Amino acid sequence: MLAAAHNKILALASAAVLVVIISIPVSAQWRTPQPEPATVVPQAQLITPEDLVKILQSKGPKPLILNVGPRMLFAQAHIPDAEFIGQGSDPAALDTLKKRVSGLAKTRPIVLYCGCCPWSHCPNVAPAFKQLESLGFTKVKVLYIPNNLGVDWVDKGYPTAR
Repeated sequence: MLAAAHNKILALASAAVLVVIISIPVSAQWRTPQPEPATVVPQAQLITPEDLVKILQSKGPKPLILNVGPRMLFAQAHIPDAEFIGQGSDPAALDTLKKRVSGLAKTRPIVLYCGCCPWSHCPNVAPAFKQLESLGFTKVKVLYIPNNLGVDWVDKGYPTAR
């Protein structure tokens, strides 16, 4: 009888430990770090699609336009003369970005864009923006795409390359 009570206590204790272990949130050190969302880009650094179209259609100098979104979306449709860099949330793409801008004047106008998803969920533009900012670039704008490139650029009839 003592052995049965001991086994019952041991089973209850094991169950309690299991419940505690399951309910403990995964430690931050075990999680993959998530990139900051686009919403951290300062408002003053945003450019609207309408304003970018005006610049592209003007006779003045054009900014360097860099796509920091998924390759598949770039292949489907992109802003003419935009260069594909890779997803800004990928460290390898940030290395590509760094190499692409090396040697450029820090005052060179640059426009970054992604367009993969709604602005508040985009994981790509903020890391790319912060990379250029950390490299000392002073004329970086991020194209504000509230929904996605299809809705906010292509469907509006803005210049598109495919």
